[in-house]
Amino acid sequence: MKIHEYQAKEIFADAKIPVPAGEVATTPVEAFEIAQRLNRPVMVKSQVHVGGRGKAGGIKYAENAEAAKVLAHQILGMDIKGLKVKKVLVTVAEDIISESYVGIILDRATKNPVIMVSPAGGVDIEEVAAKTPEKIFKLYVDPVEGLQAYQARNLAYKLYRDIGQVRKAADIIMKLYGIYWDVDASLVEINPLITNTGGEVIALDAKLNVDDNGLYRQPQVAAMRDLDAEDPYEVQAREGDLSFVKLDGNIGCIVNGAGLAMATMDLVKRYGGEPANFLDIGGSSNPEKVVTAMRIILSDPKVKAILINIFGGITRCDDVANGIVAAFKQLSPSVPVVVRLTGTNEKQAYEILKSVNLPSADTLDNVVKKAIELAGE
Repeated sequence: MKIHEYQAKEIFADAKIPVPAGEVATTPVEAFEIAQRLNRPVMVKSQVHVGGRGKAGGIKYAENAEAAKVLAHQILGMDIKGLKVKKVLVTVAEDIISESYVGIILDRATKNPVIMVSPAGGVDIEEVAAKTPEKIFKLYVDPVEGLQAYQARNLAYKLYRDIGQVRKAADIIMKLYGIYWDVDASLVEINPLITNTGGEVIALDAKLNVDDNGLYRQPQVAAMRDLDAEDPYEVQAREGDLSFVKLDGNIGCIVNGAGLAMATMDLVKRYGGEPANFLDIGGSSNPEKVVTAMRIILSDPKVKAILINIFGGITRCDDVANGIVAAFKQLSPSVPVVVRLTGTNEKQAYEILKSVNLPSADTLDNVVKKAIELAGE
């Protein structure tokens, strides 16, 4: 789950990480009033869950409150990479002397958190990695021992020469690592971490993504979810207890089990097709899940065929079949559907499916080939 910059800065501030003063506005008048209270030049920053806001014109400098009002009027309602700007952060414009990068993410190869720092901040870290990889310094942290103060100082020395700034940066790195664990984050990032004319070290920007699997114990963070900024089909899937990821192909996939779903998608690709989604209905035998899955997939105009592949273990094939029949009655699919059901109660399932005359296949390879054939018609 992603949260907005202003929300991440609230979490940073609670952890005593220095951030510029600022407030959120939803109207130009509110932006004017915030800028008046700050009584300094400000930045008006769009709050959307995408990168490249500045390049898209979503971050602007305002000399005074009246300028902030004008800029807020321009930015609010702007479309940035498909997302509409509904909020802006009006925050103090710092006098920047230097820009650095600090981020923490899980390294899946070592199964450890990795802290990355770079004196080349202010741009995408991917760009730094591609053009000047020698400017990125990494530390893999033992999750049992945790981050040690000397390790944070060693990282800070990669960013600054001034001992005072090294100490401040090391303190920020320690606190950032604490946030990473405390909120079940999958990513925390400061880009840029700046020094200003007063010698202060400040998190000018803040990014924080939270592992969805940890949200059950993070109610305060879960409450920050912005449903308007998320794919509506992924929201609907989550509410229906489905695992769903939208892709760019034309073959909709309904499968039970993440491993089988991945194998099904791999075979679609192998035989020359393009999956339209990853969708795992899980181990439940609730027919309503199938109805929800069909509704989500049929909402995608790119889908030309639907492939249903169920291995009945905990999931009963007859319950899935009842869900398919219910979906046909409620939704009247306008695209062809092909199904493979094998395992628990598969004979009963195929008897149930006779009422909707669905083409079927006895193996995974065959059902995939049939789906690709149907999608090409």
